[in-house]
Amino acid sequence: MMRDDVRGELSLGDFAQAVNLSVWRLSHVFKSDVGMPPMRYLRLLRMERAKVLLESSFLSVKEIAFQVGLNDESHFVRDFKSTYGFSPALYRSHFKSNGNGNGNGHSHEKEEHNGSNGQVSKLQQQLTHAAKQSILPLLHLVIYMFFISELIMDQAF
Repeated sequence: MMRDDVRGELSLGDFAQAVNLSVWRLSHVFKSDVGMPPMRYLRLLRMERAKVLLESSFLSVKEIAFQVGLNDESHFVRDFKSTYGFSPALYRSHFKSNGNGNGNGHSHEKEEHNGSNGQVSKLQQQLTHAAKQSILPLLHLVIYMFFISELIMDQAF
């Protein structure tokens, strides 16, 4: 139900009623099965959906926030950054500049990091910090490894 409604138009009470449990019991069972409370899981689903929209659409950050059920853009930006370590705009910029989106594979950020071990090290520290703070450490590790390999490849050429 949460995956079908990431905008969160159904309340926790609605979810509990749908499975014939009290809100407390649903929360307890959900946390023991999924490993996190229902509202944190919903937040995670929202951020995953926002990430896909940032990668695949031309919607503004404000429109994406609305699409995932957050009417406050600053709240959305804060949640996205705490989940992925980058603001939505910076994430989109990195994604597109690395040739994954509609960008041409070149960016000023790559050029700034090219040949500069100090800046690569700073990026490594930021990505490591983001991975440690995330509820998705494995995903952050993969993103970290991808960015580092891109930077190393840039320096090799």
